[in-house]
Formats: sequence, C-alpha cells, structure tokens
Amino acid sequence: MDYVTLNNGVQMPMQGFGVFQVSDAFMCEQAVSDAIKVGYRLIDTASVYGNERAVGAAVQKSGIPRQDLFITTKAWISEMGYKQTMQAFKDSLIRLGMDYIDLYLIHMPFNDYYGAWRAMEELYASGHVRAIGVCNFEPDRLIDLCLNVKTVPAVNQIEVHPYTQQIEAMKIMQSLGVQMEAWGPLAEGMNGLFTTPLLTAIGHKYGKSAAQVVLRWHQQRGTVAIPKSVHKERMEENFAINDFVLSQEDMETIATMDTAHPTILDLHAPAEVERLYHIKPIS
Repeated sequence: MDYVTLNNGVQMPMQGFGVFQVSDAFMCEQAVSDAIKVGYRLIDTASVYGNERAVGAAVQKSGIPRQDLFITTKAWISEMGYKQTMQAFKDSLIRLGMDYIDLYLIHMPFNDYYGAWRAMEELYASGHVRAIGVCNFEPDRLIDLCLNVKTVPAVNQIEVHPYTQQIEAMKIMQSLGVQMEAWGPLAEGMNGLFTTPLLTAIGHKYGKSAAQVVLRWHQQRGTVAIPKSVHKERMEENFAINDFVLSQEDMETIATMDTAHPTILDLHAPAEVERLYHIKPIS
C-alpha cells in the first residue's frame, strides 16, 4: 500500500475505507471488519454518521495493532466552537473506545470553525490527535484559514472524482502543503460512472473495472481516496489497484470528463446549507 506524508511528517495510507450512510451498527461493524481483512488500514468515520461505536468495535476485534491503523473522525456543524469541539472530541473518543485519533477533521465550513480549530490545535499539541484538518473547504476559505491559524490543516477532504476533478483546488492545496483527500471518489456511481465507455475502455486494456481505473487515477494524482461498500467482494476489487499503472494518455483522457462543478454536494446552494444545519449527530 502507498502512503503520503502529511505536512507534519505523519504517514497516511492512500487507500482508505469510508462508512458514510452505513448507520446500522451490525452492518457497519461487519463492513469495517471485512475492510481490515482485505487490507485497508485507513478507516474514515464521523460523529454525524452515528457509527463510531461500530467502527471502534471492529477495530478492537481486528487483532491489528492500533498503531498500524489510521482512524479519522470529524466534528459536525453543531459541534463547532472551542468548548463544543472539545466535548465532541471527548465523545468521539468514548464511542470509538480509543485514547487518540489519527486525523480529526472539521466536517463543514460553517458555524464557529475558528473556535473549533483552536480546540483542535490544543488536542494536536497534547498528542490526543496525530493530525488535524478540514473537509469541504473551498480554496478561498482554506486560504483564509491557513493565514489566520498557527497550525496549517494537514488534510482537506473534498468531493473529488472524474466529473469534479478540483484542478484549481488541488493546485492551491499543493501550494499550502495541504493533502487532498477524496470523499465520493467514485461519484457515488452517478452519471453512469461504472459503465461509461471511456472508463470501461481504459479498464479493458488492463483487465480492470471502471471503478478500479478511477481509484488508480486518484492514486496517481496523489489523492487519498475513501470508497465505501458493504460488500467484501467490492472492497477487494476497490483495493486491487496496485498492479497496474495508467498511461499519461489514460490520465489525459480521464481529464476530459471534468465538469468543473460539484456533482454530489453544492455548498453554495442555500437550501443545501439549510438542510445540513438541520442534521444532528447521533449520540
């Protein structure tokens, strides 16, 4: 498995496993258990997903030393603010059954995220978190944050896939030393991603699926990706991307799929922002 080195020297696996919308505790625990058996070492959860306990249970039962795993969780909009984020972190630790987190993220660029960041800087300084970062910060907000804090985010987890390639955002993150991480790396299967002729034709050359082509594309761009599945055979397929390399021509062909617009989540849409504010973490 390949790793990236974050701006504080911490090593982060490039192939991760996400548990967004896997709210059933039994199903989530089984999925994480299967993912670890397949070979995943980066597990990505969040307080708002309501499945931190299941993730923690799977990790504890896995038999894999804690230091060999990379666990990410996130603080939600309602958990922003210094005191609120401190409490949210403590609650996440209890639910996960852990004494530290590898990566703690601000989930959305709303509410008092500057107060939250102060709390996260303290958690990082105390060793309770190995790295801190953000999610869904567009370039303007990311630059503003970086210019006004002591600790530059190690990671920005954003929507990235062939339809939304985040080319300009990637350039800015690289200039700031912030690692790009892709949520929805397979576009949640939207727009016929798994059957689009362009991707299937590339996959045919290597004996790979369209999904494997896209995940390899992420890796060759230097992007950490966290696909999700509750089916072990799909996990195995998604993980098996280290035995081929896309050509420069393939990379350029995939680049033509970019729409330069969000496909899954538009944080500039007022109705979408209001919807997000009404979502509350599940304790």
